Order: sequence, then structure tokens, then C-alpha cells
Amino acid sequence: MISEDVRRYIQGRLRTVEEEHGVRVLFAVESGSRAWGFPSPNSDYDVRFIYAHPREWYLSLDLEERRDVIECEIVDDMDLSGWDIRKALKLFWQSNPSFVEWLHSPIVYRDEVGFADRARALLPDIYDVNKGVHHYWSMADKNYRGYLKAKLVPLKKYFYVLRSLLAIRWLERYRSPAPVEFERLRPLVADDETVDKEITRLLAKKQRSEEKEFVPVMAELNDYIEKELSRLSRYSDKAAPVSRDLSSLNTLFRDCLDSADA
Repeated sequence: MISEDVRRYIQGRLRTVEEEHGVRVLFAVESGSRAWGFPSPNSDYDVRFIYAHPREWYLSLDLEERRDVIECEIVDDMDLSGWDIRKALKLFWQSNPSFVEWLHSPIVYRDEVGFADRARALLPDIYDVNKGVHHYWSMADKNYRGYLKAKLVPLKKYFYVLRSLLAIRWLERYRSPAPVEFERLRPLVADDETVDKEITRLLAKKQRSEEKEFVPVMAELNDYIEKELSRLSRYSDKAAPVSRDLSSLNTLFRDCLDSADA
């Protein structure tokens, strides 16, 4: 849960972004462990946003050279960064996993002109499940081999790996973007009592541990992870590629510029 005081503070930071950069923030959400549902007591707030300049800003010969991200200094454990609407929708067209997860964050700070609903409505025609599987497999594999093969391992890295593997199971079963919240993914492994029990133990530790806590390696979870990574290394999907027509994204882009000019 995000307290009302924190929400007001974040809204103030977003207004500062608008004033300093001459933009309008269209959409802002919480990303990372707070959105996933397993923050530590000292977890940062990871605020991600989509913004638009006035229309004239885009009618420039040097548009491709102009900066299309805003990154704010981290203050009071608040990490704010955002993408320009044109960059965001181009990445959406490529099934960018970060953008798709932002659309499904359960913690929304701002949503102008129904941006999220309009973007989510386009997912069936744009989102490529195979790209999602590849992204989550790469994330799980990198974090497992980089962090979870020692005697003492970073607690939060188990969640990075497990959440990625369960997201893949969701993609395989439902052929649609996976939920952000870890608890919505957990039922996909409920039939494995050992793994489910170990996840419960991990969650209890995470809720009372600092962000960079280390724990002894958990052999049962490592066995499960290695089996899943091995299975997924042979993943093959013959489904037809998504057409990903740009016309609907162009319409959303223009409507967002109209909103920014209003």
C-alpha cells in the first residue's frame, strides 16, 4: 500500500517535472518490488511515467537528436524516470516488457485521457508472446547464474528469478501479458508443494529484511529453477507472428499530443 502522504509527495514531484521540462505527464505508476508485492521495509519508490511535449516540439528537423527520457535525481528514496510518448509507443510496438508491465501496475499515480485503458486495448494486436518469453527467460537465467549459485545469495534475486519463471508459465498458458503482482502468479506453481512452501518462507523473510539482505542458498528452489531454465532453453513456439499495425498507435500518439496542448 502507498500512503496518502507519499502519493501527495509523488504528485508534487510529477508537477515539478512538468514545470521544469515543459511537458505533461500522461501516465505514472509504481514499478519494481512495491508493484510486484514484495517490498522490503527500506525499498525505494520506483516511479515510472510517460510524458508528452506540446505538438510543436515534435515538428522539428532535429527530433531524432532530442532527448526522449527524463531522469530525476533520487531524493527521499524516490526514483523517478520517464519516457517521451513517442519513444514509449515505439517501444510498445516492439513489445517492450517494461512498458507492458507499467500498463499492468496495480499502483497508478496518474492516468490522463484514459491512456492505460487505450493502450491495453491494443495489446492483442501488438504484444508478441514469444518476445515476452525470451525476455523473462533471459532475466531469470542472468540473475540465477549471476547471483544464486553461491553459499550466501541476495534474497531479492530469488524473487527476480521466480517471478520471471512464473510469468513465462502465464504466457504459455494464457497467451497474454503476465500480471505484475507476484501473488497472482503463485497459483501457477501451487501444485509443487515443496516450491510453494519455500516461496512462503522467502516472502516472510523479505517482508522483514533490508533491501540487500543475504540468505543461505535454498537447494529446493535452485533445483526447480534449473529444471525450468533447462526446459525453457528448448522453448519453441510456432504461433504466427503478431502483425503489430502502427495505425492504432499513431492515433493514440496524436490524441496524446492533443491532450498535451489542451
